[in-house]
Amino acid sequence: MEAGGTRAPPPFWAGGPAPGQAYSPGGPGPAAGLQPLTRTTTPMVTGTSVLGVKFDGGVMLAADMMGSYGSLARFRNISRLLRVNDSTVLGASGDYADFQYLAQIIDQMVIDEELLGDGHSYSPKAIHSWLTRVMYNRRSKINPLWNTVVIGGYYNGESFLGYVDMLGVAYEAPTLATGYGAFLAQPLMREVLEKKPTLTKEEARSLIERCMKILYYRDARSFNRVSVVLRCALAGELLRASGRRSRGQCLPQLTVAFSVVTSLIFSKPHSNA
Repeated sequence: MEAGGTRAPPPFWAGGPAPGQAYSPGGPGPAAGLQPLTRTTTPMVTGTSVLGVKFDGGVMLAADMMGSYGSLARFRNISRLLRVNDSTVLGASGDYADFQYLAQIIDQMVIDEELLGDGHSYSPKAIHSWLTRVMYNRRSKINPLWNTVVIGGYYNGESFLGYVDMLGVAYEAPTLATGYGAFLAQPLMREVLEKKPTLTKEEARSLIERCMKILYYRDARSFNRVSVVLRCALAGELLRASGRRSRGQCLPQLTVAFSVVTSLIFSKPHSNA
């Protein structure tokens, strides 16, 4: 008690409600220095399709090197393919910032695994299963990672190709495509595999190049600079494509088990007019 009136009791916690006092949860208070929670509603820099196909003794993934700022072709030399370890590689379409965040988490996770020194490493199937949990967890928090991821690898004599989207939906298939590729390239790849279920490495490469060329002609967010990564049982070799080579040749931390090509392999079709 004080002379001339009563003093309000102290709050239960800083910025919290006090008995007998009006309280506005969103109002300013002693603890109002925290930033509000934010959610990604519109990705800023995005990448388009990623393609993946199994072949006899390995897998092959491909993605162009365009980062679109809305409809602006802002970044023209960024890679959306990531080497996870000696048996696994992944590619992602969607928000590039979320892909970078995911890549940092995976890199640290692989480092922690290697520090154990037990002779074991993450298999492609393990990375795929882990990603399904991560994507579904973020979706359940109403804060998804705006990516669709294709995971490929060769482990214990088996090729693996898996898909995970931003909702946590996941499956495995001999051919995979994200973005516009799911509409334009996937039917072409499935048609080829229906006629010949087991492809050679050369046939897989030819199929990937054909699909990426069609996407360049039909998808406004695609580009003619393409990175292709190969994982197979044999030692890797650098794939070469026709056309002028770009300055960027390989992905960071690329081992001999992987091969990548970064080339200008297409040109705009000429008009007869």
